[in-house]
Amino acid sequence: MALIERYQKTTDIGYWEGQIPMSYIYTVGRAGEKFFRELMNGKIFGAKCDACNTLYVPAKIFCEKCFARLEDKYLDVGTKGTVHTFTACYETYQGIRKEKPSIVATVQIDGTQGFLIHWLGEIDFEKVYIGMPVEAVFKAKKDREGNILDIKYFKPIK
Repeated sequence: MALIERYQKTTDIGYWEGQIPMSYIYTVGRAGEKFFRELMNGKIFGAKCDACNTLYVPAKIFCEKCFARLEDKYLDVGTKGTVHTFTACYETYQGIRKEKPSIVATVQIDGTQGFLIHWLGEIDFEKVYIGMPVEAVFKAKKDREGNILDIKYFKPIK
């Protein structure tokens, strides 16, 4: 077909009917692996850039400011943070209305760049506020699987 010709139907281009046979493995990468392994130990790990003194959570491989390599510069950043923003969820993932809404917040771990999006617990929606100090509550050690849900929720610090 010449450059000035146009396709009249999208099926003229070529297409695949049915399912496309493919398999894949999703990995979280080296920094993600460290982050999730430490969640199983009840710790939140970040990566520190010595060049610009920035601490990232979740951990990263490279600094997004100066592009310094951060691999092997991981450290425990603690479990306390601050609510940056929040909302109420009135439906489940399946679209079923909940009896009581859950609270989802963007939490910035103290002293770090970046955020974790997670549930808030042990508080009513009306009492949540931006800037509220919170702390991670982890599942029992035997129930942890190395994913973000190892943190059950963040609760307010009294």
